[in-house]
Amino acid sequence: MSIRYLQEFAALGTGGGIYHFRDQILSGSPEAFFVLNADVCSAFPLTEMLNFQKEHGEPNSFVILGTTANRKQSLNYGCIVENEDTNEVLHYVEKPSTFVSDIINCGIYLFNPEIFQHIGAVFQKNQQDMLLEEPTNGWHRAEAIRLEQDIFTALAGQGKLYVYKTLSFWSQIKSAGSAIYASRLYLNQYHTTHPERLASNKEGAPKITGRV
Repeated sequence: MSIRYLQEFAALGTGGGIYHFRDQILSGSPEAFFVLNADVCSAFPLTEMLNFQKEHGEPNSFVILGTTANRKQSLNYGCIVENEDTNEVLHYVEKPSTFVSDIINCGIYLFNPEIFQHIGAVFQKNQQDMLLEEPTNGWHRAEAIRLEQDIFTALAGQGKLYVYKTLSFWSQIKSAGSAIYASRLYLNQYHTTHPERLASNKEGAPKITGRV
């Protein structure tokens, strides 16, 4: 697998970053591509999301991976209101101040090249708005675009955005403690899906206790 690292010249947000590198992303003429936040651990049901996308909405629709949380936890995440029959995202609110939905955004997205048209429209609007504003110290950039607040909120209810709810594990990694918890989740998954990755007891070798 070829891995390439691309670095933003400044923090451009979750949408501005991929928009800045859109030519590199589109260079292989992909039909679709995934965007994954780096601070989450998950079973990453990417194949399932692809199959879901083919069955829901038009060919150029987008998919958010979602999961459920309790009412209090949900306030810390992007919240999704769905059409229960079609799984279309009807309403999206990033970290609401009051309860909106128990379906939360997992930070794993399936896009196709059309997403850049929507991000580009926000970029052009930001440029127009900046022309009307007083000069700033440079922190406010037209290129700084957030997928969650700037794109998903606008796409909700337009027949373009769908949520695939996973029943598998998902967790954020925001601290050393949560990284330990993430490791335990992966080790438990390997027990089922990749047992060859786990250490096993062998005669004359140290005794292995638990999943390692």
